[in-house]
Amino acid sequence: MTSIDQSILTLILLVPLAGAILIALLPDQAKLPNWIALLTALATFGLTLHLPAHFVAGQSGFQFEFTRLWVENPAIHYHVGVDGLSLWLVVLVGLHAPIGVLASWNTIKTRRTIFYSLFLVQQTSMFGVFISLDLLLYYGFWELSLVPMAILIAMYGRKDGPKAALKFFLFTFIPSAPLLVAILWLYVKTHTFNFAELQYQTASGALPAGALFWVSLAFVFAFAVKVPIFPLHGWLADTFNEAPVAMAMVVAGKLGLYSMLRFHAGLFPVQARALAPLLMVLALIGILYGACLALVQRDFFRLLAYGAVSHFSLVILAIYGLTLNGWSGAVFQILNLSIVEAAMFVLLGALESRYGTSQIDSFGGLAAKLPRTATYFVLASLAMIGLPLLSGFIGEFVILSSTFTGVSRSAAIIAAIGVILSAAYMLWLVLRLFYGPVNSISDSKPAHDLSFGELVALTPLVILMVVMGVSPSLWFNTIQAGPHPPGTQAIVKYIRLLESAPPAASTTQEVQR
Repeated sequence: MTSIDQSILTLILLVPLAGAILIALLPDQAKLPNWIALLTALATFGLTLHLPAHFVAGQSGFQFEFTRLWVENPAIHYHVGVDGLSLWLVVLVGLHAPIGVLASWNTIKTRRTIFYSLFLVQQTSMFGVFISLDLLLYYGFWELSLVPMAILIAMYGRKDGPKAALKFFLFTFIPSAPLLVAILWLYVKTHTFNFAELQYQTASGALPAGALFWVSLAFVFAFAVKVPIFPLHGWLADTFNEAPVAMAMVVAGKLGLYSMLRFHAGLFPVQARALAPLLMVLALIGILYGACLALVQRDFFRLLAYGAVSHFSLVILAIYGLTLNGWSGAVFQILNLSIVEAAMFVLLGALESRYGTSQIDSFGGLAAKLPRTATYFVLASLAMIGLPLLSGFIGEFVILSSTFTGVSRSAAIIAAIGVILSAAYMLWLVLRLFYGPVNSISDSKPAHDLSFGELVALTPLVILMVVMGVSPSLWFNTIQAGPHPPGTQAIVKYIRLLESAPPAASTTQEVQR
């Protein structure tokens, strides 16, 4: 590897952190924090584009890998790398950063140094989660991601920020305690935090199966709360309703779903297969539950929250269907949902800032007054409900088809009902906001369509919705270079274990084990 390939992931981590420190040290004058945050975010996004530009799709294993001993005892390494699973998620976080800054440009008017400093720290923590290959390093970034989010929700919440921040922090922090205990147990048994070595140990049967089941349960519990999955979603609606737009874009979904793929199904293949029926049932309940609750919401941020529960549950169904096509569809759908929901948050945040309310009944007939807002909102809504030639269709189709042919026809039919319900509540929202009768509240306010900064933030997202729908192979070629479902992965690793074992290990007892 070239020197830039070895250092690129470290640069991606350090640049937003350096920007956060610089903003914290400078005075809060005019738009100085905004400009520094924007330039930092753009520089970081430019660095992330190096990854897909130099990623070798046909090469197995991690790329841009770098490792150095950090702490000697216990043996903690600064070990980072990406593969087909994490590559586009890193780029996605890089894209969200400048969009988040632009979305906050005019809405954050006080304590801007604190806001943008913590926002960039949040970006660093998310990058760290996606690239860490040492379990304790991963855990450090996982925990770090909670702190700036909770602080900013408490400081900038719309109505009841401190309460929502406390609920978010407790819901997501408490399950991290058993996760840490489980990681430390793995270290005691294996003397390593290295992901690849732990993956080898768990797949080979070298660890006690009974204890390993409880360890895997601790992992999946922490991740399920973070997604969130039904019935662990109690924090999400309040958080969506209170969080600033820039933070709401990153609060749910990506970290938990990625961790399920990498550190649960990828690290505990046998245990993931054992838990798969339960998680699939919870996913099916979540698909219908979230969609039905979204249909009756009167606040558009809460509607988006329950819609997210339904859409994330569809991804959970794909992950624990444990098929190769399902995993590819799950990763693609994570990217799609992150892009579409980012656009929705920017648009809904713009409406809320202009009219001072998020109550759906307060709007109506806005298409004539805000034509650009209506156009972008309709496109994002159609992508969310899976209209062909847009990004949502590809992810949903791959997930549903892989579930129907490789897992369960009944599960696929139930999931399809959830997709139909998502079309119902999104089209209902479009109708009420833009094409229904004009409401006296919205009619009394002056019309201000999308500003230049909002258009700059939204246009790349809308373009991506179209490109991902028309040419999904640009993403799938890389995604399929990522990890394989536990069934195939465990068999391959077990065969390699037998091939590499000394002759004395090839006894009947060892093979049975």
